[in-house]
Amino acid sequence: MSSTDKTGGNSSGKYTVVARRYRPKTFSELVGQSTVAQALLNAIHTHRVGHAYLFTGARGVGKTSTARIFAKALNASGRDDGDFDPNSDIALAIDSGEDMDVIEIDGASNRGIDEIRQLRANAAVRPSRSPFKIYIIDEVHMLTMQAFNALLKTLEEPPGHVKFIFCTTDPEKIPITVLSRCQRFDFPPVQTDQILGRLKFICENEGIQADEAALHLIARRAAGSMRDSQSLLEQLMSFGGNHIRVEDVHAMLGTADESRLASFALRMIERDAAGALRELHTAVDEGADVGQLAEQLLGYLRDMMALSVGATPDLIRTANPNSIDDLKEWGTSWGTSSLLSALQILDEAIVKMRHSVQSRVLLEIALVQICQMQDLQALSDLIEAFATGQSAPP
Repeated sequence: MSSTDKTGGNSSGKYTVVARRYRPKTFSELVGQSTVAQALLNAIHTHRVGHAYLFTGARGVGKTSTARIFAKALNASGRDDGDFDPNSDIALAIDSGEDMDVIEIDGASNRGIDEIRQLRANAAVRPSRSPFKIYIIDEVHMLTMQAFNALLKTLEEPPGHVKFIFCTTDPEKIPITVLSRCQRFDFPPVQTDQILGRLKFICENEGIQADEAALHLIARRAAGSMRDSQSLLEQLMSFGGNHIRVEDVHAMLGTADESRLASFALRMIERDAAGALRELHTAVDEGADVGQLAEQLLGYLRDMMALSVGATPDLIRTANPNSIDDLKEWGTSWGTSSLLSALQILDEAIVKMRHSVQSRVLLEIALVQICQMQDLQALSDLIEAFATGQSAPP
């Protein structure tokens, strides 16, 4: 943060977005990927650094940041423990993308065989000032098959001074011949509480006042992506000024608040179709987006289902932790079979909504279908009673 002020300005006077300003620069700053970080540090410490690595995971979980940090640990350290000065010339050059020995390539825009042939030719040249020449190829799955074939020869017999770090969100598209020559690290989604902690740190550092509930909502909304959470936070910093409230988050995202979701759930449990339609009308009037609302309801019922079958609170994704007891009670009273059917109806509606201009009508149909479902749990009990020769339950 030495070259960046709280308004995002840097030494050149240009604005730098939050996700870049707070990008981790050392292994200790990396959030949510401690297992990967420790494995890479151990490889350096034991002198067992491979020639090719594959980092896989969803967007925004730290793959490219880890690749840069690993490159700095290899080239800017000179120590067996992988520790390095983040303010050294080499480390700063790697961070800015200006280091001659660490080359970052976008696989989506440099995907052809000609680019890979050029890479192979350059790889034969020894590094200018560092121990290794390191190629970081982002979205490597976008390379053409011809490009992968051209790269394969270098992976089979790499020069001793060359290291490859491949990053991808879709490892299934990478040929097995390439996969088998890489050490693979799978990056899990960042946990909500870890994202929340980072958001609090950013707000404190930026002088922004933010409601705890608002930051918690952003963290859950990011769905494991640290970068997405920081992008949302930056939008809200512009939207809400120096005080970020829950209402600001819902207004920007087009989502409904927790009380509205609870009202929807109760209407469905009570089979009150007219009431559910009224809730939808009110939510849309308040600014909720129909598509976002459908996704929220799906997540809310999913949490209800999870709690009703005994899931622990840490598995909750959409609902506020303070409403866990209510959700568990409602889910138990509605029954698992009914919940599963409701989830299926909502999921099918969401799929159809993505290809239709009548999103609201499709959600209305889904709500009415759910409200008019038979009590599947009662039917199941009745069938079981008949099968065992017992009297039907009351």
